Amino acid sequence: MSAHEQAHEHGHPGRGGREGRDPAGREHPEHGHDAHAHGPGGHSHGVDPDADRRWLGIALVLICGFMAIEVVIGVMAHSLALISDAAHMLTDAVSIVLALIAMRLAARPARGGFTFGLKRAEILSAQANGLTLLLLAVWLAYEAVRRLIDPPPVEGGLVLVTALAGIVVNVVAAWCISRANRTSLAVEGAYQHILNDLFAFIGTAVAGLIVLTTGFRQADSIASLVVVVLMVKAGYGLVRESGRIFLEAAPAHLDPDAVGDRLAGHPPVTEVHDLHIWTITSGQAALSAHVLVEPAGDCHAVRRDLEALLEKEYGITHTTLQVDHVQDSLLSVGRPGDEHSGDGHCADAHGPVHRQGPHPH
Repeated sequence: MSAHEQAHEHGHPGRGGREGRDPAGREHPEHGHDAHAHGPGGHSHGVDPDADRRWLGIALVLICGFMAIEVVIGVMAHSLALISDAAHMLTDAVSIVLALIAMRLAARPARGGFTFGLKRAEILSAQANGLTLLLLAVWLAYEAVRRLIDPPPVEGGLVLVTALAGIVVNVVAAWCISRANRTSLAVEGAYQHILNDLFAFIGTAVAGLIVLTTGFRQADSIASLVVVVLMVKAGYGLVRESGRIFLEAAPAHLDPDAVGDRLAGHPPVTEVHDLHIWTITSGQAALSAHVLVEPAGDCHAVRRDLEALLEKEYGITHTTLQVDHVQDSLLSVGRPGDEHSGDGHCADAHGPVHRQGPHPH
């Protein structure tokens, strides 16, 4: 966990307009708790495990029961499409189990060194789901190509009936998970698994019908390759999104430069630097920044205004803002574009400096 995630201190009025000092005079960023309350009465982070666990459990029972039946029928019918669907359903079941575990872990209160709790357990779950999809896709692609070259006999009737039953099961399972909170990346990962499996069953049903009516056995392998494409698409999406969170990238829908310019344009702010925007867990963006205001500016009022702006315009409620008065020397000698205009405040500032008017990013 990065240092800026651990910087979650209550600010206290300080001398010279600086937002928060401890008794030794060390600086601490002010954190506005009027907009971010913890415990009773405050907003909660993440998903509600009690509300979602029931729906995920129903979907898990449906999938595991049908998967066992499908494996047996797939072997009897010599259908790679059915076996690949069953393998995909296994990853569905694993994804739901991981989501249930992640939700339980995420519900634990923050304590000790885990100052944000275990909320990123669901991101680990999502990444595991994505990786299993990609790995399974590689194996299924190999088998599908091999069977295209040398197709075994396929019982088209069994494939068609089983695929139609699978469509019904997956529709019900997808509906159950859609009732859960899909803002959780773990729940969304399970949903994507099942949705892809639904499309795969539709393709398998078409393949079974073709084999049954025309005897074209390669249709089974072609259906498997369609499943592979869907698995790669869903797996890559989950790995990409979870990877962005682990790398502490800004949420995809937020442009940090635009946010920094918006903050810098709020009078009496003169400069914003050391701006960081990251995601704690699904749907929980966090922001920290060092804000400089004019010597006559009210640091406390600016901090409250900026927190309200971030919540209203960007939906960011978890903020850590250090607000200081700009030094007179910076006002007199500073030039737009100076890389370290915050010297004396941040000896090792990261990222661009944001000011009013045109400036480089």
